[in-house]
Amino acid sequence: MNHSVNIFGVQICPLTFDEAADTVIGLIVDGKRGHFVVTPNVNHLVLFQDDADFRSAYGKASLVLPDGRYIILVSKLLGRPLPETVNGSDLVPAIMDRFESSGRLTVFLLGAMPGIAEEAAANIESRWRNVRVVGTYSPPVGFENDPEENRWIIDRVNEVSPDLLVVGVTPPRQEIWVSRHAPELDASVSICAGATIDFLAGAKPRAPRWMQRSGMEWIFRALSEPRRLIPRYFRDGRALLRLLYYEAKSGRRS
Repeated sequence: MNHSVNIFGVQICPLTFDEAADTVIGLIVDGKRGHFVVTPNVNHLVLFQDDADFRSAYGKASLVLPDGRYIILVSKLLGRPLPETVNGSDLVPAIMDRFESSGRLTVFLLGAMPGIAEEAAANIESRWRNVRVVGTYSPPVGFENDPEENRWIIDRVNEVSPDLLVVGVTPPRQEIWVSRHAPELDASVSICAGATIDFLAGAKPRAPRWMQRSGMEWIFRALSEPRRLIPRYFRDGRALLRLLYYEAKSGRRS
């Protein structure tokens, strides 16, 4: 991309969903290793402000794509409109769809609770005949701080050299881990995809399509995990309003 859109310091690529999917496929086909993709939502915008490691991770990403309609709304309020939302949970299946009609894709699933990635792998290979899951692993809590564990994960990924590494760990851990280890990973593209592995396994339900299209998926997710998500959404909402206020006060337009 020749330019990006600055949303509270996060440089976001102004791509449509199809352009984003085509760009990731281009990176895979190109054959170079070490690319990675992040998909910021409102929570990421808030974390970005105070977490230096998270900011560093975003600065190294090959693609930064907007996850959620509220990112799109904020971009319009700031006068820097992004075309549309590109979330990882839709992007990963879209990439697999494209390889279904042409070529073959190898995938490694890193994340989710024990057993979930294996279920996701079975569903993927049942749905997409040209996609092969070459590895799965559910890392233990705190794995990112264990050098031996990290080395073991990297070696396991590199043994199979996947085209696509799907990382489903709670942010900001997934983005920081991938950014630190991307140069060592023999994977064409890594996507920090949050709950995508859970969705592919059917372990967590997606919101109905009409809720996704209307920007109400967050309500569905909050009701699905109220103890974890409702307090987070409340904190992030307040923080977002403060960011909008200070942005308006500064008068910045780009």
